[in-house]
Amino acid sequence: MGSTGTVLRELRGAQKSAKGVSLYSRYVNRPAGRVLAAGAYRAGLTPNQVTLISALFTYVALASVALVEPSWTLAVLVYAALAVGFALDSADGQLARLTGRGGPDGEWLDHVVDCGKLLLVHSAVLISFYRFGELPSEAWLLLPLGFQLAAVVTFCAGLLREHLGKAAASAQGPSWAAASAAPVSRVRAVALLPADYGVFCLVFLLLGAPGAFRAGYAVLAVVHTLFLAAFLAKWFRELKALRAG
Repeated sequence: MGSTGTVLRELRGAQKSAKGVSLYSRYVNRPAGRVLAAGAYRAGLTPNQVTLISALFTYVALASVALVEPSWTLAVLVYAALAVGFALDSADGQLARLTGRGGPDGEWLDHVVDCGKLLLVHSAVLISFYRFGELPSEAWLLLPLGFQLAAVVTFCAGLLREHLGKAAASAQGPSWAAASAAPVSRVRAVALLPADYGVFCLVFLLLGAPGAFRAGYAVLAVVHTLFLAAFLAKWFRELKALRAG
């Protein structure tokens, strides 16, 4: 087992492409995940164990949102747990690439945890609104349901786009894959920031001020809905082009 510095260098060499990744994931979450992956490697943990630890941090934090009255202390603790959980979500894949222990079971587990996270985060906000929100109108209870719909459809549609694209690349050969490759765009990385889960988690720092949290959450819901419309149109065009090719 190499030193931590050696492990970190190997992890940097095994990093996934930055294409389609926001600046937060590229410069904050992935580097944090790299450090956690190195620690997990030194501790002898498997990628699946890291995935489950990530789920523990995330799910406990979201259960706290639903069950504990909002306060500034809760805001800091929830955000910290969500940020660590998200970094661990990056660490499991990095550890899998480092050790060569990745497989369909790990990918499946990772997606199951992510899907549960998307359902739970907005359910937790809905419960918090209902129990503690003192809402101006009961119509606010519909907001987390709409946000949840946008998040889950984006997640599922993105997964389908990725897997259908891989199938097309396999069928049409390496020449199609090379032609479809695009350089990493910093402008795109900035534009994707509002849709990044790590940026979304920042809104929980406002839990101590329910009105501000509600407003920030509403703004993000609108932004994510607009991104969903843009992503669906883009992915549909890309898949249609695959058929034509």
